[in-house]
Amino acid sequence: MTVSLPNESPEYRTARNSLLAAEADLRAQIENVANLRRDLPKGGRVPHDFEFRTLQGGAASMSSLFGSHDTLAIYSLMYGSQAESPCPMCSAFLDGLNGQIAHLSRKIAFAVVAENTPEKLTNLKTQMGWTELPLFSALGTDYQRDYLAEAEDGSQLPILNVFQRDEHGIHHFWSSELFFQPSDWHPRHVDAAWPLWNILDFTPQGRGDFIPPLR
Repeated sequence: MTVSLPNESPEYRTARNSLLAAEADLRAQIENVANLRRDLPKGGRVPHDFEFRTLQGGAASMSSLFGSHDTLAIYSLMYGSQAESPCPMCSAFLDGLNGQIAHLSRKIAFAVVAENTPEKLTNLKTQMGWTELPLFSALGTDYQRDYLAEAEDGSQLPILNVFQRDEHGIHHFWSSELFFQPSDWHPRHVDAAWPLWNILDFTPQGRGDFIPPLR
């Protein structure tokens, strides 16, 4: 199919067709990487059934977070117990996910954990309008430290981890380790799941040096 738009110049169409070919190559490479990810061998077994806390203060074992699914994704929100407010970038990411939970939960289980108290997380959930996000306290567990979400000095890191469950127990599958690779501006480790940056990349200005503020 030959595409053209009103009043475009030949120079624009030539350049756009060249870009289109690059976009098609990128799409193919994204699928290649996704196939490599799906073909990963089984990761390390989870050392124990981490016991998170619900916003009501009750216990919520990691295994219970799977529900009826065999796959669980956990995002670690940068909001330590001494922090006055959560990370704005994490919050913008979770703003976008809040509306997708109903769809995601048809395929996988999803949870957000933070190294903070149930009381503070309850207030945060209300403040941010995260009505659909399953939010849990990881305070008092080794989860953040074990799964790359806490630095040696105790500072919190924004990591997405995926786990699998089968008859042999719970094993790690994948984490957004791209966070630790050099980058010119931002780690871009969860960009594929973040509409904000993908939309901005379609625009003439691009993402630039924009950093979303905390709402």
